[in-house]
Amino acid sequence: MSNPRLSARYAKSLMDLSISKGQLEQVYKDVVYLVSIFRKSAELINFLNNPVITSDQKLDVVKAIDSENTGEITKSFNRLLIRKGREKYLPEIAEAFIEQYKEYKGIYTVTLITAIPVSDDVKNTFISKIKSAGTMNEVELVSVVQENIIGGFILEGNGRRIDASVAYDLTKIKNRFLTNEFIYRFR
Repeated sequence: MSNPRLSARYAKSLMDLSISKGQLEQVYKDVVYLVSIFRKSAELINFLNNPVITSDQKLDVVKAIDSENTGEITKSFNRLLIRKGREKYLPEIAEAFIEQYKEYKGIYTVTLITAIPVSDDVKNTFISKIKSAGTMNEVELVSVVQENIIGGFILEGNGRRIDASVAYDLTKIKNRFLTNEFIYRFR
């Protein structure tokens, strides 16, 4: 069960602690590592969500995951979550932490949707155009392939969407034909 308020509060606590200790970048790397594990392993998430499994067993598994790959702040935070019975929210808290980190650092995530994969040169061109067009100084570009847009691109980010796809243009043309007033008068 999702609980965004709880996740945001715990993520904020971890963020504040890592800033005060001067280890924000290390904790960010740790959390990115944990998120990559959560995204790869649905079994781990099910394990953390299982109420039958004891906290000690969950603690042993989490210790094995973060033993050599994370810093002391992250390890202590994970142990605290398990002791408080909040381990099922760990993946959600990690995602919330990454969002808060990006907001703190002024990093904007922009999604580029194309019909075919694009080269790094094209991605870098989009990033430079986005930076020059607005107030976004740091841009993280996520490239997604969706063949159903036929051609062109869709750019989403910062609450805005630019649809320059062939599918969008074809839909506009279709709607024009459907609402053509001249043809409607003769029916």
